[in-house]
Amino acid sequence: MLTRELIWPKSIVVIGASNDISKPGGKLLKNLIDNNYEGDLHVVNPKTKEVQGIKACASVAELPNVETAVLAIPAKFCPQTVLELCRDKETRGIIIISAGFSEESEEGKKLEDEIVATANKYGASLIGPNCIGIITPVHASVFTTPVPKLDQMGCDFISSSGATAVFIMESGIPKGLHFASVFSVGNSAQVGVEDVLEFMDDVFNPETSTRIKLLYIESINNPDKLLKHAISLINKGCKIAAIKAGSSDAGSRAASSHTGAMASSDLAVEALFRKAGIVRCYGREELTTVANVFMCKEMKGKRMAIVTHAGGPAVMLTDALEDGGLKIPHIEDSPQKTALIEKLYPGSSVENPIDFLATGNAEQLGTIIDACENDFDDIDGMAVIYGSPGLFPVRDVYKVLDEKMETCKKPIYPILPSVINVKSDLAYFLSEGNVNFPDEVLLGRALTRVYNTPKPHDEGIFLDGIDIPEMRRIVDEAENGYQPPGVIHRLFDAAGIPRVKELVATTTDEAVESATEIGFPLVMKVIGPVHKTDVDGVVLNVRDMETVKKEFDRLIKIPETTSVLMAEMASGIELFLGAKYEDRFGHVILCGMGGIMVEVLKDVTSGLAPLGMCEASSMIKNLKSYKIIKGYRGQEGVNQRKFAEIIVRLSSMLRFAVEIKEMDINPLLGQGDKIVAVDARIRIEK
Repeated sequence: MLTRELIWPKSIVVIGASNDISKPGGKLLKNLIDNNYEGDLHVVNPKTKEVQGIKACASVAELPNVETAVLAIPAKFCPQTVLELCRDKETRGIIIISAGFSEESEEGKKLEDEIVATANKYGASLIGPNCIGIITPVHASVFTTPVPKLDQMGCDFISSSGATAVFIMESGIPKGLHFASVFSVGNSAQVGVEDVLEFMDDVFNPETSTRIKLLYIESINNPDKLLKHAISLINKGCKIAAIKAGSSDAGSRAASSHTGAMASSDLAVEALFRKAGIVRCYGREELTTVANVFMCKEMKGKRMAIVTHAGGPAVMLTDALEDGGLKIPHIEDSPQKTALIEKLYPGSSVENPIDFLATGNAEQLGTIIDACENDFDDIDGMAVIYGSPGLFPVRDVYKVLDEKMETCKKPIYPILPSVINVKSDLAYFLSEGNVNFPDEVLLGRALTRVYNTPKPHDEGIFLDGIDIPEMRRIVDEAENGYQPPGVIHRLFDAAGIPRVKELVATTTDEAVESATEIGFPLVMKVIGPVHKTDVDGVVLNVRDMETVKKEFDRLIKIPETTSVLMAEMASGIELFLGAKYEDRFGHVILCGMGGIMVEVLKDVTSGLAPLGMCEASSMIKNLKSYKIIKGYRGQEGVNQRKFAEIIVRLSSMLRFAVEIKEMDINPLLGQGDKIVAVDARIRIEK
């Protein structure tokens, strides 16, 4: 909950304000004054009568009612101060920039909890503690610089970390990135990143709200809230990019299944972002570059023209774009291409990249852009590379570029690397409201991240042919731990997941009876050992009763073996499906190539249950091994729709059986329309 008083306060008090602007309380007050806060401004400082020209109160008791308070005082004094403000002065916006709370000690956590309880009791919004503050169109309540000049149609920026927020602003501002608001939530004691995003969703106005949101997240406390409001905002026309720090935690912890070994909280984050349609970034420069891509017109396809007067950057950009799935199409011979060549200097190339040489001028650049806009239908966007060796000004070129970016329907991405040689010309270009991409490879990677991020997935839960009551009966009756084949078979049958015919044998006579019922060829596998192949516990292509008897006698003697699974022999491409329950996120579903390939290559994609058909199809298509699934060099592939449906059925089963904490289906054998689960492990913990 973000109150009106926090965002649009008519009065602000700085508790701990100082005349020393090297101190947080002093610098914050100076920022409020310098950035023209128009409401009533108060300060509390018992040691002086005036602070930066403002009459000081010795205590909160001397204040009139005040809507928002910023606290820059030691942590131990904050709980009582917040109580007095909320109870006696009707303060409903609280910003605590002080440190010394849960980030430091258990005692600090108790202070923090006390403050939250007070804020909740009186319906106040609490930002922090341990933050730099917030910047809204009304007030710049931060103690740091830079304080960007706000642009209503810039980007909203929410950060867990105050220092990182400063560094991200310092990365973006020189590239022309504009900000509409900045929220640093620090410890997120009451208000976290998800809550600010919820507020932005609730107050979104298609006429006046910016459509770009940037997030720096250190901990996702409420994944459902983040998912709900990210999807809502993106469906309203917004674009969201985010960094989630701490991507390696628990990534290599020991586990008893392939899924357990590979799944981590970071894969859950990856799945959440993909489901929401959030572009995931891994560093400050990448985040601000993606933000600048958002500031440009949207590219409707994946075909890019590169217009350059320097060969090297064009080659590096081509590599970055092609590596990410975008295309640099060859410009075919045509009268329009011939006409363009005639207007350029001899030696220029119009093959794509379009190189109009170091001597190329503003008029020629305009002509090339017009041709890409109007004459070449297989171009969806343009990257223009134009720097300077410092021999002459290039303002005329940048003026043309500015004009074309405004008038062309296709997006133009300006790569202007000469941030020193033509500093004044670049400053002019940015002053016109444009953005700049000084590094072509960063732009290439940013464009591919944006292109490869799917739209939000919110398709509802697939229930066709899924027997939920039967699944619940099976789970309720099951013991904790890894489940026997009979339980797994019943669960798969209830969910409509196809499987091979299997029977369990504990004696030689039962093995013979099972072989007679299933038929040859068949597979025999030990039940008990975790990794069957490691103990030579799998026998393939068994074709006669003599082999059944001999192999049963051998398998049943393998340590930890309790019985032998007899199964029909299936063939096809080995696929893998897995799932792991992550606290707060729910089940993370993994898919990839099966057998030992999942262990060696770890080529898996992740999704967050429940999944829809579009999301499952996206998971399949994003595998590096997708060509094998499609069918490669004459080998029959797998029916992708049926594979996607099995993934969706699995996710629906897990949605109603959260007690399943870990599972593998490995392999899932696929050949054309036939896809069957061959081997599976399911661990239930109630």
